[in-house]
Amino acid sequence: MKNNSYQTIKSFIMGKLNKIDGSIPAGKIDEEINNLKTTAEHIGWDVLATILSANELTALDDKEWNRMERELETHYNVEMKAGVLVQGTDQQSRDTTWWSSKEKQNSKNYYWSRYKEYLEDSMPPNVVRTIDEDTDIVMDNIENPAEFDNFSRYGMVVGHVQSGKTGNYAALLCKAADAGYKFIVVIAGGLDNLRDQTQERINESFVGSDKAGNLIGVGKVSGLLREFQPISLTTEDQDFNSRDADRLSQGLNFDNINTPIILVIKKNASTLKHVIKWLTSQYKNQIANHAMLLIDDEADYASINTKKEENPTIINKNIRQLLNLFSKRSYVAYTATPYANILIDHEVETDDTGKDLFPSDFIYALEAPGNYFGAKKIFKKTHLKHIVEIDDYTDFLPTNHKKDSYLNGLPDSMYEAIRVFTINVAIRNLRGQGNKHNSMLIHASRFTNMHMNIRGYVQDYVDELKKEIVAYGKLTDAEAQSSYISKLKETWRDRHKEDNFEWTDILHSMVETIEAIIIREVHSNTKIPLKYRKDVATNAIVIGGTSLSRGFTLEGLSVSYFIRNTAFYDTLMQMGRWFGYRPDYEDLCYVYMSPETINKFISIIDATDDLIEDLKEMRRRKMTPRDFGLAVRQHPESGLQVTARNKLRNSHDVYFEMKLDGHLKETSWLNKNPKVMEKNLQAIENIIDNLQNLGYKFERPDKGSAFVWKNVKRAVIKDFLHDFETYIYDSTGINARMPINFIREYVKDVNKEWDVALYGGDSKNDFTHNGISIKPQMRVFKTKEDYYEIDHRQVSSGTAEKIALDDGVKKTVGDKRKDIRQRLEKPLLMLHVLEPRDVNDKLPFCKVAAFGVSFPSGVSGYKKTVKYKVNTVKLQELMNEEAEFDDDDR
Repeated sequence: MKNNSYQTIKSFIMGKLNKIDGSIPAGKIDEEINNLKTTAEHIGWDVLATILSANELTALDDKEWNRMERELETHYNVEMKAGVLVQGTDQQSRDTTWWSSKEKQNSKNYYWSRYKEYLEDSMPPNVVRTIDEDTDIVMDNIENPAEFDNFSRYGMVVGHVQSGKTGNYAALLCKAADAGYKFIVVIAGGLDNLRDQTQERINESFVGSDKAGNLIGVGKVSGLLREFQPISLTTEDQDFNSRDADRLSQGLNFDNINTPIILVIKKNASTLKHVIKWLTSQYKNQIANHAMLLIDDEADYASINTKKEENPTIINKNIRQLLNLFSKRSYVAYTATPYANILIDHEVETDDTGKDLFPSDFIYALEAPGNYFGAKKIFKKTHLKHIVEIDDYTDFLPTNHKKDSYLNGLPDSMYEAIRVFTINVAIRNLRGQGNKHNSMLIHASRFTNMHMNIRGYVQDYVDELKKEIVAYGKLTDAEAQSSYISKLKETWRDRHKEDNFEWTDILHSMVETIEAIIIREVHSNTKIPLKYRKDVATNAIVIGGTSLSRGFTLEGLSVSYFIRNTAFYDTLMQMGRWFGYRPDYEDLCYVYMSPETINKFISIIDATDDLIEDLKEMRRRKMTPRDFGLAVRQHPESGLQVTARNKLRNSHDVYFEMKLDGHLKETSWLNKNPKVMEKNLQAIENIIDNLQNLGYKFERPDKGSAFVWKNVKRAVIKDFLHDFETYIYDSTGINARMPINFIREYVKDVNKEWDVALYGGDSKNDFTHNGISIKPQMRVFKTKEDYYEIDHRQVSSGTAEKIALDDGVKKTVGDKRKDIRQRLEKPLLMLHVLEPRDVNDKLPFCKVAAFGVSFPSGVSGYKKTVKYKVNTVKLQELMNEEAEFDDDDR
């Protein structure tokens, strides 16, 4: 009962705070809490329960009031910035303020105003305001359906994985309906579970009712006008078919209705054909008087025109044919991994299907709100505190296992993850969140047979936990009575030692919650589907693969066990179901994964951040989506390039192209082999000898802590790169922190002189060679299996690249490293002698060599790219992951 009391009181206070226009004034949350505490003490909790329409309220203690204040502060102090817009050439010259400065002011905004009010009940005001601004910008960049006889607009909105893209495009379609778009199609993912989930959310945000006609979501907002209710030709459990469409539309067509028609369909060739056939049966010619908006969710999946297999090409063709049925049409792709979309051949156009889906008119990159539990927070900003590194699974579940592989048990780390989830459910119950859903994800295989095997072991373990907790959980010596409970307490100490609740309270809460934990598989052969009910909390351990890899939201996800492997950045990011929003339980979240996968995610984050910075610079310089496509295709983290992997499937000789200009590449991973370490220190000594012997004069800028040689011939650099042995992450260096093969090609192909810098640090020791003496730089080393990782993956620090700039330029440039590289005239070879500290095992040397290369210019500068040939063996290695679409769990 106390849990319900907590949530009832919190909801009441939130209702009062939501009525405040603009930001919440300082101290207002504390004031509202104290007012309610005082009222309860004065009139009694029974009377307060009557006022709040609650059956019963139990008094809260000081710890609960304090927790509520923290939670409310976290909810209402969320910052969210507007996104980044890049427009096509034609778009830059036309009116792109038609909605925000004119039509929005003249429209009744029936659909948007109701959805906005619905959002305000659950979202911070700043987030709702930014969604409004973001979708105004997208509206401005499609077209006014009332003004033109024909138009076609193609754009893309880039969000973050699990960051609320559905809520964003729900706002967009509400505004489009207000503006007069008559036919709205949302193409959800390629699987039924995602389409069904998307339909439910569109029903809540736009339609206002479910398939039975019950009012839900915006339908419950006051001022409902039945005559404006959208006509949905799909339901939460039924994709589009002509028979139901005729029944639901009741013979109405665009000419005799005032309300919009909406479809939420699966990204499936036959479904698209049915929609096309139904429309063409109603209209023999192109539909001229009524505008269509097509929202392509998860647009990087299957919408792209490829030759990998027949179906995706058909899907692409059908989307284009559907758009071509309307003379007024807007296409907006939504994705968190846009790389494949902007690699579309924008020249493609055929008579019967129209132009391809390249976002030629605009790209809009959304910013995530401050409370987003995203990749950067998990892997960069919180020192990996939410990550549990695992390496004990290979004997049980090797990443290259086959669909008929035999499973002979589960690794200890998976059992621990299950215990963490069990504890999480109990803690959330104690926090007053017992009515909220909880999920754990096990993503260890793409094969249905393996899911079934894993489920058996998980079910057996959970059944034992249930039996032991129910039998002994209320005893004072429960840990002594049960080894399972003893293990649970050990896990609690390891993972939740900072939580405020005592172990006894948590164990007693587990007695209440353990029986509600269920196990569900999610694949095409699932016997009992995963269902998050509205009337009771679901606590589910979910086992799946591809069916859970894209778009589908696991409600209340707090524990993820992830050992899938892929070479492709976009695929890996889409598997990250643990991203999203974790109100009031972010501290309970853990992701179990291998060090190799952790490294891949960090690489993705760095590469994506870099591309977003490029996008901002492109906006400033009025560059276009085609320029962004070029930037991605040639990005140094060229794992991004192979999002177009299906175009490479039948290739033999493949050249990966890379534009290094404007980037810094460093050896932040260093080989652990003592002989290699000795060789690399010798490489730095060799280049010092070369520079001295060839007569290059050094300078001593920055208070004499470094040496700089200017205008060095590239032959010197070539010799150094030959001598230094980098740690290669894969056989080509394509995904390496230091893509040495590409840099060697750069030196060979680009006829430029270089600058060379040797940096000093604050060690008490000296590095001396051939008249050069510096103090080594102190760095934290992390020990990995066969290499050392420099802390934060940064060899150089601060504004190290400024050392190559003339004094006059140094005074005018800021401290942003990308801006500094814009001012460099030559590539800069950055030499470092490091002294490890805080390393957890003894290194054979106290001095370790590392280097970096800073390349001048940026998105609009020097356009030279370098190419590296990939042989068929490596190509096949890169392609292997694609087998998942042949024998997967769909």
